Amino acid sequence: MKTMKKTVRLLAALLLALTLTAAELSPALAVSQADIDALKNDAADLTSQRKELESKLSALKDDKSQAMAKKKLLDEKVANTAAQIKNVEAQIADYTALIAQTEAELLDAQQREEAQYELFCSRVRAMEERGKVSYWSVLFKAESFTDLLGRLDIINEIMDADQAVIDQLQALQVEIEEKKASLEASKAESEAAKADLVVKKAELDSQRQEANALIQSLVANENETEAAIDGLEEEEAAIQAMIIKKSKELAAQQAAQSGNQTASNAALGGYIWPVSSHYITSTFGGRASPGGIGSTNHKGIDIGRVGYTTEIHAAKAGTVIVSQYSSSYGNYVVVSHGSGNTTLYAHMSSRKVSVGDYVNQGDVLGITGSTGNSTGPHLHFEISENGVRINPLTYLTGYTLAG
Repeated sequence: MKTMKKTVRLLAALLLALTLTAAELSPALAVSQADIDALKNDAADLTSQRKELESKLSALKDDKSQAMAKKKLLDEKVANTAAQIKNVEAQIADYTALIAQTEAELLDAQQREEAQYELFCSRVRAMEERGKVSYWSVLFKAESFTDLLGRLDIINEIMDADQAVIDQLQALQVEIEEKKASLEASKAESEAAKADLVVKKAELDSQRQEANALIQSLVANENETEAAIDGLEEEEAAIQAMIIKKSKELAAQQAAQSGNQTASNAALGGYIWPVSSHYITSTFGGRASPGGIGSTNHKGIDIGRVGYTTEIHAAKAGTVIVSQYSSSYGNYVVVSHGSGNTTLYAHMSSRKVSVGDYVNQGDVLGITGSTGNSTGPHLHFEISENGVRINPLTYLTGYTLAG
């Protein structure tokens, strides 16, 4: 009797070990469906923003005098699509992780089912090895009332254990079917996201071409071109005045904090190339107006042979004093290196820094693009010393001029 009780207790202990779930045996999930649902909510917000932009663009469709306003909206639409692409890529990455996790959980559940089935079979074999002795026959063999009560306890434990084995086996079979269904659903969603990604990337290319073509189309109407040039040059002059003011304010603030008035004096020179390309498509100073709408008195240099993914690096260490969008420069960043000494990086597809950030030489400021007054991806780069724009090629060597 004691041996049988011990056997039943051992089987019960084994059953308890087998009922541990995959979540109890493994660390917390790295990715959950909730993470993917959050990304889908973000995607819905981006879709709403896109519809709003398309509505504004439709309102300006036939108003040629609002070309630069339309270009700004097109740039925003491009940025929105790029954000949607990033969101879908994040969804795909999460689905990939979730699929891997579910496959591991499914394998674990199948292994636990196999062990549980073996336990069930061992219970059946144990009964068979005892011959055709039923629960009732065990009770009828009691030699006394005390023995009968003891045998009833044993029978209850055996019956409970048998039922628990069966219940757990059935629960594992349900769990396996659920995980299989979840796995197939995740795979289907992942494939749908991949197809959506292809569509969005094609849309992004088309939107970029439309934005660039808008600037090129202005040359067809001389009056519109002249009006646009005048407006952009006024804006650039205002931006330069703002840069000088902010640079002086920052230098004064830094000097006050350090208690050293010489802190505002910038050491000139020491610049590095802001992008990997050294191909100059437009030099500093007088030039033919590119696309018919660019300034003929170029305030910096244009660096070509970049796309929409090239990193822009700080040419020199300093503090970001401007990070915003303008009709002329598009997305642009200005870094102050001391009083009157600044560098400007324009036409970015995206900015990676904010006002007040301190950047080391070589830190990433943004990604090249064609926002603002631009007809194709390039970096417009300016250097100001003592508040005056100078030719960056005074310091940057090893370049190639476009033929």
